[in-house]
Amino acid sequence: MKTKNSQDLFEKSKNHIAGGVNSPVRAFKSVGGSPIFFKKSRGCYLYDEDGNKYLDFVGSWGPMVLGHSNKNIINAIKNQASKGISFGAPTKNELEIAKIIKSYLPSIEKLRMVNSGTEATMSCVRLARGTTSRKKIIKFVGCYHGHVDSLLVKAGSGLATLGVPDSPGIPEELSELTISLPYNDIKSLDEAFAKFSDDIAAVIIEPIAGNMGFIEPEIEFLQHLRKVCTDNKTILIFDEVMTGFRVARGGVQELFDINPDLTALGKIVGGGLPVGVYGGKAEIMNNISPDGPVYQAGTLSGNPIAVSAGTALLKQLSDKGIYSEMENNAKKFLEYTKKAADRLGIPFSYNVRGGMFGFFFSEELPQNFDEVQKTNIDFFSKFFRKMLEKNIYLPPSAYESCFISTQHDAEKMLKAGKIAELSLEEIKNEI
Repeated sequence: MKTKNSQDLFEKSKNHIAGGVNSPVRAFKSVGGSPIFFKKSRGCYLYDEDGNKYLDFVGSWGPMVLGHSNKNIINAIKNQASKGISFGAPTKNELEIAKIIKSYLPSIEKLRMVNSGTEATMSCVRLARGTTSRKKIIKFVGCYHGHVDSLLVKAGSGLATLGVPDSPGIPEELSELTISLPYNDIKSLDEAFAKFSDDIAAVIIEPIAGNMGFIEPEIEFLQHLRKVCTDNKTILIFDEVMTGFRVARGGVQELFDINPDLTALGKIVGGGLPVGVYGGKAEIMNNISPDGPVYQAGTLSGNPIAVSAGTALLKQLSDKGIYSEMENNAKKFLEYTKKAADRLGIPFSYNVRGGMFGFFFSEELPQNFDEVQKTNIDFFSKFFRKMLEKNIYLPPSAYESCFISTQHDAEKMLKAGKIAELSLEEIKNEI
C-alpha cells in the first residue's frame, strides 16, 4: 500500500503541531508506522491522501453510528449554516435536541449542553461536589473520562497506550482527592466506602468500559454500586460519552435497567461535530448556575450547527432494531475471526454490544485493567498493521474499542473476517 502522502504530511505536521497530531492515539506510537491522513469518508469507508480506501472500524470514535456523510445530517448542517453559525445566545435547536435526549434516557430530567465529553464529565464532578459539599470522588482504573485533572489518575485510553499511568501537571493535592479502584471489584468498593463514606461526593464510571478495550461490567457489580451510592447519599455518574446511543439507544442504563444520578454524553449527540451533554435528576441539575450556586458556562455551548447535526442523527435512531442488527453484523466478523484464531492456536476473546465491540488476544475475556495489560498487546500491534495493509482501519491501540455503523452490512463484516483470518495466518507464519 502506498502511503507516501500521509508520511510526508505527518513529517511536516510535526514541525507545526505538537506530536504531529491533535490527539495522542492518532500518532500510531503503540502500533508502529506513521498515521494515515484522511481526506474523505462515505458510508462505512474512509479515503486517505494517497487514494486508498479503508473499511472503517473507528467511526470517529463513536459518532458515526449511521455511517459517514449521512445525507440528513449533511443537509441539517447546510441548512443551519445558511441561517447562522453561532449566536452566543439561546436557540430553538437546543430545546429540540434536549427533548429528544430526555425521551431516550428517562434518567435525565434536566440537562446542559457543553462542547466535549471532557467538559461533560468535569461538570458532573463539580456539580456533585457542589451538591454534596464533599471532596473525594471514586473512579475505576482504566476508565477514561477525558483530560480532566482529577480524572487522569490511572486512566485508560491514550494514557494506557503511551504507558503513562498518571499525567505530569496534576498536583498531588488534587490527585489525593481521587480514589482509584479496580473495575468489577465489589470488595474494594465496599472498603473505600467504609473508610471514606462521609467525604465521597461521587462515583464516576464507564458503565461499559471502552477505553481499556471493551469491558462489560458484572451486573452484580453495577447493581451493588447503585445501592452503595444510594445508601451513602453519593452521586452516581455514568460516563456514557462512548456508550450513549451506541450500545443501545438508551445506553448502558437501558441495557441493564440501572439509572445513574447524572449522565455524561457526547460523540453521537453532535453527529460528528464537537458536543457534550450532562444531565440527570432535576434536584441536582437545579444547583447549576443561574438557578443555583455551581458555576459552569461556555460561549459555544449549544452551538446551533452542532446541535442541528446531532438532532438530525438522533431522530434517525427511532427504530431500536438497528442496534440488534449492528450487533449481529459485528458478530459475523468476530465469530469468523475467533474460529480462525482457534484453528491457528491463537488466543482470542471478544465482547460486543450494539454497534460497539472489542477483542483481545487472550484465552479469557479480561474483567479489569490489570487483566487487559496481561493480554498480548504486541500481537495486537502486528494484527493492526496486517489489517491496515489490507485496507481495514482498526483503532490504533489495543486499549480502544471498535465501532461500526448501520452501513456495515453482513457481507462487509464477513469479508473483514476473512481478511482477519489471512492476517492471522501471515503473523503465525512469521513468528
